[in-house]
Amino acid sequence: MKRCVKCGVEQPLESFYRAKGTRDGYRGDCKGCFRARAKARYPQVREANIARARKWREENLERFQENQRRMRNTPEGKLRQRAGHLKRKFGMTIEQYDAMLHAQGGGCFICGRPPRDDISLHVDHDHSTGRVRGILCFSCNNALADFQDDPALLRKAACYVTTNSPEVEEEIQLARRRALSLVGRGS
Repeated sequence: MKRCVKCGVEQPLESFYRAKGTRDGYRGDCKGCFRARAKARYPQVREANIARARKWREENLERFQENQRRMRNTPEGKLRQRAGHLKRKFGMTIEQYDAMLHAQGGGCFICGRPPRDDISLHVDHDHSTGRVRGILCFSCNNALADFQDDPALLRKAACYVTTNSPEVEEEIQLARRRALSLVGRGS
């Protein structure tokens, strides 16, 4: 047991980071206090950290690229990259993604298509609010984007697909005849 010098709470040694050069081999502040201090300090050092990382990457480009290749080519590396992407982009964990996919029946929310072994389904979100709506296959996700997430356009498209009215058929036939006549003129 050890008492944290910041919060004053006595905690087990597992609650402290190891530190060489100290009498007992552990930092004086607990992990919670250390993380809180680091989080509060990050906005002041963010730009410097990014610049330092960018400089190292530029100076060690081959080593950086080799690390990236190695990460991409291992299942653990792919999982870590996927976890990082989900956390950064949508604020969700892989477990939350899996739970959402399971709740949808294991496939795309719209068409039900299951994910392929090599490609996961896409997390669909509202671009104005960032709120996650569901998990979609590539085709359904792109279709929503093509319709600009506009319910009126989607309803109009659904009506178009399901309608067989004579006026629409006449317009389609007229458009076909016009296209054929234009093709005939171009020859």
